[in-house]
Amino acid sequence: MLFTRPQILVANKSPGQATAHIVAQDIFPLVITDNQSVASASRAQYTDYRRCRGPTTGSKRSVRYLVDKGSIVYDGAVSGFLDGVVQSCSFRFDISCFPGSQKMFKQSPAESICVIRLSAIGDTCHALAVVRAIQDAWPDTRITWIIGKTEAGLMADIPDIESIIFDKSKRHSAYADVRRQLKGRRFDIALCMHASMRANLLCRMIDTPTRLGYDFSRARDYQWLFTNRRIEAGRNEHVLDGMLGFARAIGIRAGIPRWNIPLSPTQTEFVTQHHFGAQPLLLISPCSSQRARNFRNWSAENYAAAAIHAQQEYGCKIILTGGNSALEIAYGKNISRLCDPELVNLIGKTNLKQLLALLDAADVLICPDSGPAHMATTVGTPVIGLYATSNPDRSGPYLSRALTVNAYPDAVGRFLGKTVDQVRWGQRVRDPAAMDLIRVTSVKRRIDEVLGPKTTDS
Repeated sequence: MLFTRPQILVANKSPGQATAHIVAQDIFPLVITDNQSVASASRAQYTDYRRCRGPTTGSKRSVRYLVDKGSIVYDGAVSGFLDGVVQSCSFRFDISCFPGSQKMFKQSPAESICVIRLSAIGDTCHALAVVRAIQDAWPDTRITWIIGKTEAGLMADIPDIESIIFDKSKRHSAYADVRRQLKGRRFDIALCMHASMRANLLCRMIDTPTRLGYDFSRARDYQWLFTNRRIEAGRNEHVLDGMLGFARAIGIRAGIPRWNIPLSPTQTEFVTQHHFGAQPLLLISPCSSQRARNFRNWSAENYAAAAIHAQQEYGCKIILTGGNSALEIAYGKNISRLCDPELVNLIGKTNLKQLLALLDAADVLICPDSGPAHMATTVGTPVIGLYATSNPDRSGPYLSRALTVNAYPDAVGRFLGKTVDQVRWGQRVRDPAAMDLIRVTSVKRRIDEVLGPKTTDS
């Protein structure tokens, strides 16, 4: 066994009627409201079936079975937390008391903290801001971070944070690697800042009395089964502000976010190979991550028009950046074909540290909702974010939201027939035509705001 499975306590209330108290294996102060004693309660293990393909499938089947068979008491839960599983089941809510987020470490700071945030690039940047807030308040606290292999390429060399790398490509052995590194170690608290089944299983490997997770509305993949404390629910928060709820839950109030990701001389020298002198530097990272129905990319023709404007009006050096996927490489070729020959196409030719060095040297970045927007934020570079299928108030570049070209309200109205206030927070627009709502003229105006002459109030 690579992880300790949480338990489900099932107590019979009356013949033909059952109530299941779903809790993590850690000891919780449960309230038994009927005449059933703890001794007479039966225990059923929340487990995945061996014939299932993976733990997520098995877990959902187990919960579905219990929900279908009886009414369930989700202590402190709110409706909708089971996402599709709840929507497909018929049951009755009976909400009783459950320990919510309480201020911890009132007497003294924690000596050791384990953080779980595996991915993605932007979210690990947000998590780093939380870690830095903890370090500012508790400089002597030892912090260990379980992080994904790709993201470790950006974060793992931070000198005052220990990194334990989870390589998901190694499948089951990746869990064994983490378990081996955690063996014999105990932490005062685990900050479970990643609500996914993969991260949930890692959470159970940490020897700690307190596993702090998201509130029920944000605890995806049943994270609440794997944690024993939760942060307070937030309303319409930016993702970074939501993560700072972990700091607030342990008694830390964060100030202005800081990141301080180190860059080596070799990494900064990489920039000088492609840009030198006083010429303004505009970076374009044209593509977002490639996931199913993830329509966040603007057209190559529009990017080229914005680049030409920056070149003609401000003499900008243009550098394209991105990964090595076929789509990104095609984007690079198409934009290069339409622009000045001096444009530098580095798509597929940089690692994350080299990209961060380029972002640090740049005067401005243009990109859709993607990791580079948040990387640029960590080094203080202005970001012109292109948002139509996702809400920039939730996931936009934290320090550059005023520069965002925000077509999200238009997209919600046109493709969903609603207003932003009528859709759930974080609702995406799944239509490939949505990004066409972003006009080139709007992006040009943002370029002018950043690179044009600054006006002063008299």
